[in-house]
Amino acid sequence: MSKKEKKITQKPTKLEKVFKKLHFFERRFYRIICPYELHGNLSKYEDTPLICIGNHYSYMDVVFPLLVTDRPIHFIAKQELSDDGGFMKWFVKKCECIMVKRDGSDVQAIKDSMRILKAGGVINIFPEGTRNHSYAELLPFHSGAAALSIKTQAPIIPIVKVTKIKLFKKTHVIIGDPIEFRQYYGKKVTKEQLEECDNVLREAMTNMRLAFLDRHPIKIKSDKV
Repeated sequence: MSKKEKKITQKPTKLEKVFKKLHFFERRFYRIICPYELHGNLSKYEDTPLICIGNHYSYMDVVFPLLVTDRPIHFIAKQELSDDGGFMKWFVKKCECIMVKRDGSDVQAIKDSMRILKAGGVINIFPEGTRNHSYAELLPFHSGAAALSIKTQAPIIPIVKVTKIKLFKKTHVIIGDPIEFRQYYGKKVTKEQLEECDNVLREAMTNMRLAFLDRHPIKIKSDKV
C-alpha cells in the first residue's frame, strides 16, 4: 500500500477533525462576513514541512494560513492567551498551539516546533510578536522563523494582509512564493546571519504589500493607533 493510500484509509485524528471544521467555517461563513480577495501564489502545499508567516492585525489572521494547506497548523501563540481563559484558552488547546512567552525565551516551544516540522508538519508564526494596531509598516520582527527554517529545511510561506480585516468590507491577501535559505543548510549559522535572514523575510513581506498598493488604488487610513 502506497503512502497516499495509507493516508486515505487512516481515520482522521482529533486535530485533523478540528481543522476540517475550521475549513468549513472559513468556506461557509468567514468569507461571507469578512470577504477577501487572494493574490499571488495560490499553490497548495500538502507534502512538505511548512512555516507560514504573516503580518498580524487581529485574532482572525489565523484564518489565512488555512488557504495554504489542508493539513492541521500549529500556531505559535503567546502564553497569555491560554492563561486568560475563555474562548482563546479553548482555541489554543483544541488547535494544539505551541505556547511561547512574549520574550521568546521558551526553549520548549522551539523544541516542539522543530519536532513538528521534522515530522513533516506545519507551523504558523506571526513574526511581529503582537498585533499591529496601525496601518504603519510591519513592526520589528522577532527571531525564530528563519532559524527554524534553516534547521529543518522547511520552506517559509509569507502571507500579507494589505488592510485590516473588517466586517462586510473586502480586504486583500497576498500569498508569496516559498522562501528558503538553502545557502545555510547543514551549516553553523551566526547570530548576524540569522538577523540578516529575518531582515530578508521582513523586506519580502513589506515589498509584497507596497507593490500591491502601487498597482491598486486602495485608500489607506492614517496610521493612528
